[in-house]
Amino acid sequence: MTATSGRAWLIYALVTVVLWGIWGAFSGLSPQRGFPETLVYCVWALTMIPPALVVLAQAGWKLDRTPRAVAYGLAIGLLGAGGQMLLFYAVARGPAYLIFPVISLSPVVTIALSALLMRERTGRLGAIGIVLALLALPTFDFAPGSAGGSSLTWLVPALIVMLCWGVQAYFMKAANHVTSAESIFVYMTMSGLLLAPVAWAMTDFTAPINWGWDGPGLATVIQSLNAIGALSLVFAFRYGKAILVAPLANAGAPLATALLSLAVLNVVPGPLKMLGIGLALVASLLLALEPDASETQQAETV
Repeated sequence: MTATSGRAWLIYALVTVVLWGIWGAFSGLSPQRGFPETLVYCVWALTMIPPALVVLAQAGWKLDRTPRAVAYGLAIGLLGAGGQMLLFYAVARGPAYLIFPVISLSPVVTIALSALLMRERTGRLGAIGIVLALLALPTFDFAPGSAGGSSLTWLVPALIVMLCWGVQAYFMKAANHVTSAESIFVYMTMSGLLLAPVAWAMTDFTAPINWGWDGPGLATVIQSLNAIGALSLVFAFRYGKAILVAPLANAGAPLATALLSLAVLNVVPGPLKMLGIGLALVASLLLALEPDASETQQAETV
């Protein structure tokens, strides 16, 4: 995967939005059909291997082994995979409609770190787009009137997941300054595989498990979209500003999921989700119209 234009970050970010949107719409099918979410994690870790091999081959099988590259790559991978593992814990103990809005605010962490530590800035359109995207994020999984858990046993893990994924996105951008996107993704894959035995151990094998096609087979197809979307996101951070990529991807993916659910799964969003869809559409348009990072930097140096 190589960049051919200054808008490469937008292309990669939109690929992530589409793939993660489809993945989000169908990710619950395997657990619903008797294949535990912990085993879904194991399948996801394995689906990371093919795209990792493809990009490594495109890079001439050159893996950056410098200490900084290894540290960044493993940190990115462990933050992402560890957050996913902790998400399983939170969802088992609390209401998903409250947990996911908390986690979806992870771009706030990314934006804050990028602005403070990398001095990233954006124009007026980008700033408005970021604000609208952040306003849209909590609406997609919020269900007023539902009975939710009252214990902090799910809230604290959800906050930790939000922090992990926000920091992960920042590291993903920072790592692109010191190593290749190909190496980053390979180390992400390694990190995900390292935690697979933990997910396996968390699985309750005393309960019935669907080992048929609509179990691990369906999970493989769905999680492959997740893996390729993650690869696209790495390249989006390579070529674009974190403060633009993070809100676009994190608001756009739930938007795509909502639209797909509306069109294919016959799920009609409520008024609050429709508001979120509108906000995300406008946010995505503004972020797409924002002058590209390289153009801005060139203008500043003239």
